[in-house]
Amino acid sequence: MKKVLIVDDSELVRRMLSKILDAAPELKVVGTAADAYEARKMIKMLDPDVITLDVEMPRMDGITFLGNLMRLRPLPVVMVSSLTEKGAEITLRALELGAVDFVAKPNSDTIRGFTLYADELTDKVIAAAGARVRALEQWPRRNTDPGMEQNLSAKVRRVELVSGRIIGIGASTGGTEAIKEILRELPPCMPGIVVCQHIPAAFSAPFAARADRQSRLTVSEAKDGEQILKGHVYIAPGNRHLLVERHGPRYFCQLDDGPAVNRHRPSVDVMFRSLAQNARSNAVCVVLTGMGSDGAAGMGELKGTGGYNLVQDEKSSVVWGMPGEAVKRGFADEVLGLRKISKRLVQLSQQ
Repeated sequence: MKKVLIVDDSELVRRMLSKILDAAPELKVVGTAADAYEARKMIKMLDPDVITLDVEMPRMDGITFLGNLMRLRPLPVVMVSSLTEKGAEITLRALELGAVDFVAKPNSDTIRGFTLYADELTDKVIAAAGARVRALEQWPRRNTDPGMEQNLSAKVRRVELVSGRIIGIGASTGGTEAIKEILRELPPCMPGIVVCQHIPAAFSAPFAARADRQSRLTVSEAKDGEQILKGHVYIAPGNRHLLVERHGPRYFCQLDDGPAVNRHRPSVDVMFRSLAQNARSNAVCVVLTGMGSDGAAGMGELKGTGGYNLVQDEKSSVVWGMPGEAVKRGFADEVLGLRKISKRLVQLSQQ
């Protein structure tokens, strides 16, 4: 049984989170704290396995506390944030600092509001409790190549009419940082890349903008009907499936509002299946860190059409759910550490 510490300045929220998480047989709430200073004392006394952390708190905000925590005593943290543009930016910063995952706080602090997201909260806290966390200094540093800034300001914007290779990347828990690390290391001449990260609608555009600032590729939120070009990365919008269509020699993004698949929209399986149907042996698919099994079935379909599958290894994954399921089903052509995936994608794109 994993010990949980809840940190939130609202007494009602603390009660609701405690009630939800204590109902899970795998979890036990051992304490609640109203601010970061109280939380710091409780961490020393209670030695929790996982923390839920509010973003906005008095005396010390959640981001400052998280940064201190990840430097001095790394613990799995699930952020509790608001679904606003400001909340998205703050939450993405928290993930950069080492938070494992986040849940969106309900629009109203009511029993019904919290009950509706009880399953998501419980699943994410359980997954986080078993996640791998690293001290803040151990997280990959940004590319320090002196020419990097110049490269970033002169991104490739060529129109390529021949489809050729296309790359699909799917991820969930821990995926925002894994995706950015891969994209940072790729040259601007890469084939078009489509990305499905499990993320809310308010978060996908800020995530794409952050990745764009750190990559030599052009990274943007995908738009319905736009052509997939070399040197470009297309992030699935939150709450919409991203599919790849082919017309003649060209690939295009198709956004779909169909039902959730594997409890997710966007779904990695949906994107990978479209690549299996429309790119076949030209497609390379990658499953990165994440809980659940989304992406495994799509990888199986791609493997059957001659496509190539890469899977992140367990050691470098925050949560080895999605990658582990693909390996378990025998659909992975290679299992690689995160830092080796970029180099392998370059090699495969040249074949």
